[in-house]
Amino acid sequence: MSDDAAGAGGSYRARVSELPANERPRERLERLGAGALTTAELLAILLRTGTSREDVLQVAARLLSEHGGLRGIASADVATLSGSHGLGGAKATTISAAFELGRRLALQGDDARPTVTTPQDIAHLLQAEMELLQQEELRLLVLDRKHHVLAAPTLYRGSVSSAPARIAELFRDAVRRNGSAVAVAHNHPSGDPTPSPDDIDMTEAMLRAGALLEIEVLDHVVFGHGRYISMRERGLGFDRESD
Repeated sequence: MSDDAAGAGGSYRARVSELPANERPRERLERLGAGALTTAELLAILLRTGTSREDVLQVAARLLSEHGGLRGIASADVATLSGSHGLGGAKATTISAAFELGRRLALQGDDARPTVTTPQDIAHLLQAEMELLQQEELRLLVLDRKHHVLAAPTLYRGSVSSAPARIAELFRDAVRRNGSAVAVAHNHPSGDPTPSPDDIDMTEAMLRAGALLEIEVLDHVVFGHGRYISMRERGLGFDRESD
C-alpha cells in the first residue's frame, strides 16, 4: 500500500502534541531527511497547524483522502483547496506553490532541460498532471533549435477553442522566448481524448501561423484519463502540411 493510501486511511490518529518530540514531522525531517517522511507528514509540514477539531496530521490525512491522494491535491486549484476545512487562502497557496516548484524542477532535469521530439516525451512531461485536471487547460511547450524545453506555460483554463486571438497569444509567447518550435497539449476532463472538430481546426490554424513565423509545430496532444492521442500521429490537422 502506498503511503498516500496509508496516510488517508487513518494511520495518523495520534495528535502531534502526543508524539515524542523527536517523532514529530519537523524533527523527523531534520533528523532523517525528507525522504524518510510519509506523504501525510510532508503535507502536514506545509500546513503547519491543524484546527480546533483536528490535529495537523489528521487534516493532512483527510485532504489526501478527500482528493484521492497526492495527485488529486496537485491537480486542485487554489479555490478548491481553500474550500477544504482546515485550509484557507494562505495554506492553499503554500501547497500550490510547492507543487509548482516540483513541476518546474521536473522540467529542468538534473543536467539539462528535457528534450521533446515525440508524443511520448510530451506525455512524460505533462500527462500525470493534466489527465487529472477538472477543467480544460491549454499548455504550451516552447522549444529551442534542438527541441530542448525553454518554458512550459499554461495559456488557458476553461474552454479551449481555435479562436485567432488564442493562436496569436500562443506564438507571441514562443517569439518572446526565442523559440524555434512549439508543442501544444490540452486535456478533456470527460476522460475521452478523441480530438473534436474544434481541436482539428485549432491545429490547422496553428500550422498556418507557424509556417508564416517559421516556428515548427511539433505536435498537438490531447490527454484523457490514462491515455492520450497525438494529433500528428493520427494526421488530424497535420494532414495538410504538404499541401
